[in-house]
Amino acid sequence: MTTYTYQALNASGKTQKGTVEAGSSEEAIQRIKSQGYFPTSVQPQKGKKDKSTRGKVEETSKKKKKKGGGGISIGGVKQKHLTLFTRQLSTLQDAGLPLLRSLQILESQQKPGLMKNILTGVSEEVEGGSSLSESMGKFPKAFDLLYVKMVNAGEIGGVLDLILQRLAEFMEKSERLKRRIKSAMIYPVVVIIIAVLILTGIMVFIIPKFQKIFADFGVELPWLTQMLIDTSDWVAGTRTGQTVPGWAIIIVGIPAIFFSYKLIKKTPPGKATFDVITLWTPIFGKLIRKTTIARFTRTLGTLIGAGVPILEAVTITAETSGNYVFEKALKKVHDSIREGESFAGPLRESKTCDAIVVNMIDVGEETGDMDSMLMKIADNYDEEVDVAVAGLVSLLEPLMVVLLGGMVGTIVVAMFLPMVKMIESLG
Repeated sequence: MTTYTYQALNASGKTQKGTVEAGSSEEAIQRIKSQGYFPTSVQPQKGKKDKSTRGKVEETSKKKKKKGGGGISIGGVKQKHLTLFTRQLSTLQDAGLPLLRSLQILESQQKPGLMKNILTGVSEEVEGGSSLSESMGKFPKAFDLLYVKMVNAGEIGGVLDLILQRLAEFMEKSERLKRRIKSAMIYPVVVIIIAVLILTGIMVFIIPKFQKIFADFGVELPWLTQMLIDTSDWVAGTRTGQTVPGWAIIIVGIPAIFFSYKLIKKTPPGKATFDVITLWTPIFGKLIRKTTIARFTRTLGTLIGAGVPILEAVTITAETSGNYVFEKALKKVHDSIREGESFAGPLRESKTCDAIVVNMIDVGEETGDMDSMLMKIADNYDEEVDVAVAGLVSLLEPLMVVLLGGMVGTIVVAMFLPMVKMIESLG
């Protein structure tokens, strides 16, 4: 029998150290697992390295320290990469693999970049004795507050694999919803860009030729034609005293407006203003409201189902709701629950949600089945968002046709009116 020293994680994710006697390294690992621990390092007591025990764990660790994370990255981790990592980590934990070994396997599979660097750091923190949630909390570019709190709840409850599975499902549904909305907006955005380019080309190259013809014949131009020619002169940069052509202003102006919007929205007053305006926008407001309700109910239901305390779950949901109006409403809900009052009352007073949402939450609160009720609301609103997106796409197509037809028709009429006068004068 050989005495082995080991490092392992208990059900709450804390590091445990000790010794165990066994005939082989595999037997030592099984004995450690039978105590409810997840071994991360096992070796003979006298420091002799047992290749069959430590195997790829130490080999991967050494390679990691030699190579480092590698790659230079700007910004955060892509959501689809984080979702895939969560699903894979859940599968490995469900298979009974030690946590550190699972992290090292997933880190080795990553391409050089930010995600690989972060997983390297998380692995080192876990190997140093930190829990998984504490390690992930040090890398906010990949793991937000919602992610860290759910992992922490899984560690405390000893159901990390189940929590990671729920988290992966939550992220997959959120990503699916974002893709639907983005795909619905691609068509109008592409049409608008092409229309702007075509109209700019007409203004710069076509209308000036007609302007010369009208000037040669000395025809008095109607106001519509004159306005179109003035616009063409501005776009082409041929107006008297004009230093910068209009087409350059258009090209620079559109990205400038977009980046200004992004910068203003990063400030608390700017974000609050935009969030309030978008919720009351005629067509898009309802879609944004339904999307936000689906998001916050799914987030809150997932957190409560994972065992996160209700007050902490509401706080996290408010911070990750993505909309100032709903964030403010959820903070009032938090204060109400802390004072021993109901969840549904402040939500009803805020008028951010439909009556059916508030009533379902009220029923869930009374029956003690809040997490299931919230998930039902989220599923229901996901379906409503699908219908709303499909309706929006079907509405945008004829609107785009009418808009483009109106623009082209206006140009044709403006150019045709002086020709009628020219024909009359020739006659």
